[in-house]
Amino acid sequence: MNESDIRSSKRFKPQRTRRDFLGLAAAWSAVGAFVMAMLGSVRLLVPSVFPEPNSRVKLGKPAQFARESSTYFQRYRLWVFRDDDGFHAVSSVCTHLGCVAERDAEGQYLCPCHGSKFDDQGNVRSGPAPKGLMWVELSISPEGQLVADTLKPVARGTKLAV
Repeated sequence: MNESDIRSSKRFKPQRTRRDFLGLAAAWSAVGAFVMAMLGSVRLLVPSVFPEPNSRVKLGKPAQFARESSTYFQRYRLWVFRDDDGFHAVSSVCTHLGCVAERDAEGQYLCPCHGSKFDDQGNVRSGPAPKGLMWVELSISPEGQLVADTLKPVARGTKLAV
């Protein structure tokens, strides 16, 4: 057996040291950091805020709403009321953290998340909510439909006379 055969034998190879392990760990950490940086740069191409759907929603013909009625539109989180003076709409989204407030038999709104309570007009009665429920703008479309703009607040007491 010559000297080159002895050096190529597994028996005479030096054992791996801690320095070898740390070198490999550093190399793989660098590769991992590079991959994560590339994923982060790809993320920049995707918008983080998506356009909101149209905030103006059609609710139906005014004649569909009986006088002295209240109608809940779950999809829009919106209560629409009709009385002798006209229509008004109140958002059921709690002003504390955006939970959906439920309306009880007396007409008060109760937030199930943190206990805020609102009266039948949406004014804060108790709880952590900083302000009352939002009244939203109502209008009539050219087709004669009742339209609510769920992102456009109006003053409390504002009604659409029809």
